[in-house]
Amino acid sequence: MRPEGRVRRRSRSAATGVLVGLTLLAGCTSASPRPAPVDPGVPGGGFRLVAFDSCAEALAGLRTAARAYVGPWGFGGSVRADMAGGGREAVTAERAAPGAAAPDPPAFSGTNTHEAGVDEPDLVKTDGRRIVTVGGGVLHVVDPATRRVTGRLDLGTSTDDPARWADASLLLHGDRALVLVPEPWAARPVGIVPGRPGPTTPLPEGTPTGPRLVLVDLAGQPRVVSDFRVDGGLVDARQVGATARVVVRSAPRLDFPSVDQGSNDERLAANQAVIDRAPIEDWLPRWAVTDDGRTSTGSVDCGQVTRPATYSGTSMVTLFSFDLAATTLGAGSPVTVVADGDTVYSNGANLYIASDQRWRLLPTLQERDRDPKPEDQRTEIYQFDTTGPDRPRYVTATSVPGWLINQYAMSEWNGHLRVATTSGRDWGARPKSTSSVYVLRADGGTLRETGRVTGLGPGERIYAVRFVAGTGYVVTFRETDPLYTVDLRDPDRPKVLGELKIPGYSAYLHPVSDSRLLGIGQDATEEGRRQGTQVSLFDVGDLARPTRLAQHHVRNGNSEAEFDPHAFLYWPAARLVVVPLTTYDPGRRGAPDAGALALRVSDDGFSPVGTVRHSASTPDIHGTGVIRRSLVVGDVLWTVSDSGLQANNLSTLDTLGWVPTT
Repeated sequence: MRPEGRVRRRSRSAATGVLVGLTLLAGCTSASPRPAPVDPGVPGGGFRLVAFDSCAEALAGLRTAARAYVGPWGFGGSVRADMAGGGREAVTAERAAPGAAAPDPPAFSGTNTHEAGVDEPDLVKTDGRRIVTVGGGVLHVVDPATRRVTGRLDLGTSTDDPARWADASLLLHGDRALVLVPEPWAARPVGIVPGRPGPTTPLPEGTPTGPRLVLVDLAGQPRVVSDFRVDGGLVDARQVGATARVVVRSAPRLDFPSVDQGSNDERLAANQAVIDRAPIEDWLPRWAVTDDGRTSTGSVDCGQVTRPATYSGTSMVTLFSFDLAATTLGAGSPVTVVADGDTVYSNGANLYIASDQRWRLLPTLQERDRDPKPEDQRTEIYQFDTTGPDRPRYVTATSVPGWLINQYAMSEWNGHLRVATTSGRDWGARPKSTSSVYVLRADGGTLRETGRVTGLGPGERIYAVRFVAGTGYVVTFRETDPLYTVDLRDPDRPKVLGELKIPGYSAYLHPVSDSRLLGIGQDATEEGRRQGTQVSLFDVGDLARPTRLAQHHVRNGNSEAEFDPHAFLYWPAARLVVVPLTTYDPGRRGAPDAGALALRVSDDGFSPVGTVRHSASTPDIHGTGVIRRSLVVGDVLWTVSDSGLQANNLSTLDTLGWVPTT
């Protein structure tokens, strides 16, 4: 995971480290990387949190902890493995404008999300009456009825800025959109005046240059209502109703000297001296919010910071809460854990932030057959109560052995959190990895293990997980794809019921009925060599004997849905599956063939409907015409690329219209 935070003279400033603790703030926060040890004084792996008595005590503790983690090149190893992170179809929408009577919108598909009722940010949203997209630094509003752009808002990045093309994402509530802009766009110290289309006044010295959150009013021409920014890096966000929860990680802003002079001992001493001189303000994350052309700033109150018995002093992760129906984003009522954060899962009532320690494997990876240490193979999990719209309540924290593949490796059901992880070395000539499912009771105060299933996929790692009520589906892979079915109905006695071995693997699993499971991934030879995209239909009616009923294979194909489930669409009314698809011909030169594959799903197989392609005369910004997303409004299938949106008949895929956005 990249180090976050401002670096004045060197990019390795203050990044990797994980502390464990909690902060209830009046300002804001973020985070960065490093491990958080389990407090042995708390049974079941929970963390004991202690408040600092004063700012002086906080400064002394943070300095001491950070001193122990700093090295000749800054904080620890600054390299971590970033991991790629089903769905629901919404059929209702907010009113187009408060107080205005409006006809019911047509049926429409929502973002493919992990849990029903808990929305996730994505590059396109619809409420049936409008389609909102963000790309290339510009927000567009499209009327699906007239198939025209009805609104455009430049988010304030220069046209020659490469960071302009970084992926931003959206959350939608009524006539409001929250645009989440990752760190690269936010680096320009420019303020936004609400109601105006672009950058205006420079922000004050010391304003955070991390991610931006832009609240946009969509009634009429889009306009900025409120602009919020914070130190650190954007992790993820979730939305229930009008409340958006945004997770950010940050690091202390320390000015370490250049690394090209002196011995290791001399550089270490110089870095420790920087820590010894740093004021408490260098650890406290800052925030700034712009409303009506006026910018107000603030930072975390050190008197509200709490910490565990042991911590590293190098990173924080913050959970912000924003009311999308309000007139301003405000300070976000943040709650901060002095720790790292990589993966976010929420079922609405609870939100979990997980931090794995995979970055600590860097020395191990340098020796092909060296086994990682047990303490380097753990994932910390922090639980927050998000039942109300206001500030979340920190509940507890725990850790489990191994690492997560993505948010789908966590799921809460009937008061229990299920977590699937892989432990051990899955590389080298004789891999020793294995995967497990842990069941933890979430009783409102602790997370305590009640049961576990171990020994899944020896020598392999997890490629996909899906929990559906009391059943878990786990895919591991190295050469073949075992699909395991796990009975989790008794949290004290989970057990494996069935196993199916087939070539290749599924990277994303999606339930299409009580007895059918759809997987998208890669076909492979018996030696594990990938052969192209495959879509599989599994019969899981008998969990003891799962079978694959059908496979659709596209040789030399790849799909974004294999690593980003937001790119996957299943429309139950038409039993239609749509995924982006790019194919390469290894024997020919030139651009790959890009489109969106549409399949009709029956109880026993697939019927190809066709492939949607965007016109070659309207390529995206990369010149490839790659389709990123698809959605349904009424009887129209919409596909989205960086160059525009295309409308196709849902049944025949005949082209109905093209809406350019470039």
